[in-house]
Amino acid sequence: MKRLIAGGLGLSLALAAGSAMAADDVVLQLKWVTQAQFAGYYVAKDKGFYEEAGLNVEIKPGGPDIAPPQIIAGGGADVIIEWMPAALASRERGVPLVNIAQPFKSSGMMLTCRKETGITSPEDFRGKTLGVWFFGNEYPFLSWMSQLGIPTEGGDDGVTVLKQGFNVDPLLQKQADCISTMTYNEYWQVIDAGIPEDELVVFKYEDEGVSTLEDGLYVLEDNLDDPAFVDKMARFVKASLRGWAYARENSDEAAGIVLENDATGAQTEKHQQRMMGEINKLTEGSDGTLDPADYERTVQTLLAGGSDPVITAAPEGAWTHDVTDKAMGM
Repeated sequence: MKRLIAGGLGLSLALAAGSAMAADDVVLQLKWVTQAQFAGYYVAKDKGFYEEAGLNVEIKPGGPDIAPPQIIAGGGADVIIEWMPAALASRERGVPLVNIAQPFKSSGMMLTCRKETGITSPEDFRGKTLGVWFFGNEYPFLSWMSQLGIPTEGGDDGVTVLKQGFNVDPLLQKQADCISTMTYNEYWQVIDAGIPEDELVVFKYEDEGVSTLEDGLYVLEDNLDDPAFVDKMARFVKASLRGWAYARENSDEAAGIVLENDATGAQTEKHQQRMMGEINKLTEGSDGTLDPADYERTVQTLLAGGSDPVITAAPEGAWTHDVTDKAMGM
């Protein structure tokens, strides 16, 4: 009998240990393709930070035909990376996204113009053709034009909007006077294509007073009613922030980790190292906790759209500190 009891106890302990070691699955949907924009998450996985937090994290790259709000609404992800304008617009349309953390403190969005166009200020946009990204990325631009009182239907007093692909060809081929660029990506593609910096004029959304939050972490609201889900997300956020801190301190190594995870082989070491340096500027100053003042600034920018605002009313329940508070206490 004693032998049976001992054996049963050993089996119970083994099962308990196995249960304790079982990692919780997390599926993260990126906003775009594998690149240094998402280095913190790849670093956290590569360095074992997620594993130490009891998580098995799958990172799904995005792309031009992938809308993260649609992915999470369809059950294809637990958490997504999205820009706040697209997230709030999606929430108003019925996808109940909630911001649980904000690793990016600053905006990297710009309009980049050829100096030869004569554009020296936003008022000079009138009568010009501007390249604009869509799929949710157009909202900051439309809000900016609305605040300037510049129509987006063309004409001498307005701007002609060119639906820009995710490349810089319209500027290189002079199909557009200005194009959308990010400080960490497309701007440098223009430079690498042979147009020197002194032949360009840039307008940073941040400097124009219309910057909106980018690259936040979002989940579906109903899931936050589950304490186990909140705990899992808190561990995910804490480990991800460790990844971002490591990336800032080890920029070139982080870029290398990104390259190792790029299944397409389309990225170059030079570009990813440069991107990593620029991304570090955008995450600097954030401990992952959403600043309510930054949120309110974004909301007011999106509401200031005249007869066609990005969102029609200030959202309620669109963010929470529950996850980051729990993460900080771990």
